[in-house]
Amino acid sequence: MSRVSVAVVMGVSGSGKTTLARALAQAWPATFLDADDFHSAQARAHMASGQALTDAMRQPWVERIIEDLRRRVDGGERVALAFSGLRRRHRDMLREARLPLRFVFLHGERSVIAARMQARSGHYMPVSLLDSQFAALEPPRGESDVFALDIDVAPARLLEQALGLLD
Repeated sequence: MSRVSVAVVMGVSGSGKTTLARALAQAWPATFLDADDFHSAQARAHMASGQALTDAMRQPWVERIIEDLRRRVDGGERVALAFSGLRRRHRDMLREARLPLRFVFLHGERSVIAARMQARSGHYMPVSLLDSQFAALEPPRGESDVFALDIDVAPARLLEQALGLLD
């Protein structure tokens, strides 16, 4: 694999994707992108109302992300992307774009993640959708470019582990 230009930090909502991707962007260094920013207003409203997105609703979202990643990588940027990556199909779409990427899968206990979600404010994703996130998650088994990190460590240690995967 060519040198990694895109670090995709993935996991269910509340697993710490945004926090780790922001830290990676500073330490690596890279441009931070949050996949949530690529959702349409309709998709955000749908989730905010407590309804999970369908795969059909996610498809154009992933396509917008890929288009932006291609433009950035072609321009010589490195990117740290916070992206749920719950479905293998969506991870495969990123792979099929032929971008030099690596996935960092943040996983942990549902109770820990729920507590994190309850503690944050100003996020459109309600805790009530956490079960749908776990239901939608297709764990990345047998995917050689996905590296799993347990979230039950100090943030500095998690960053250190993630940086070690990008060398």
